[in-house]
Amino acid sequence: MKTDLTKILSVGGYSGLFLYLAQSRGGVVVESLTDKKRTWFGPSAKMTSLSDISIFSQASDELRLQEVFEKMKEYAKEHPVPDAKTASSSEFQSFFEQVVPEYDRERFYASHMKKVVDWFNILYAANALDFVSPEEEQKDSEEVKEATHQVKEPSHTAKPAKSADAKHVKAKPAKVAKPAGSKAQKTGTTKTTPK
Repeated sequence: MKTDLTKILSVGGYSGLFLYLAQSRGGVVVESLTDKKRTWFGPSAKMTSLSDISIFSQASDELRLQEVFEKMKEYAKEHPVPDAKTASSSEFQSFFEQVVPEYDRERFYASHMKKVVDWFNILYAANALDFVSPEEEQKDSEEVKEATHQVKEPSHTAKPAKSADAKHVKAKPAKVAKPAGSKAQKTGTTKTTPK
């Protein structure tokens, strides 16, 4: 199954990556790519989709993270990828000079490189480096639009709507508003005896 980077999330304050599963009341349900544990994040969590991340390049355009991951995948076929926990900043710099030589050396820091390498290693361990292409993503969204359009079309076998006269509906009486400042009487706390 191909990986859709719009559903892979980085959450501020938490290590690793998370797969978006569903929207829940007041947050989202996600699954960790490392240990497969499901958790919930509320609206205050700082979540970023990997598809929204790009790195600075010397050219006018920035490089999307998916493009960087694909170049890293090609490089990893023949050479080892540095370990994000033990590699030095000079190792990261030499790695990115070989993989993405057009990266901006003034704005793409070693801390950013470490994060990108860590994310790559997580995706590699999860066997999630086969990405959905933009064309496939667009095709999928068009198919979904077609499916919803077909559902909305009226059916020729639908039953005619019933008129209001055909069914007797009993109306509920309207609630009467209490005057302001009046309190409801307490029940069951005092007994009154008849005279």
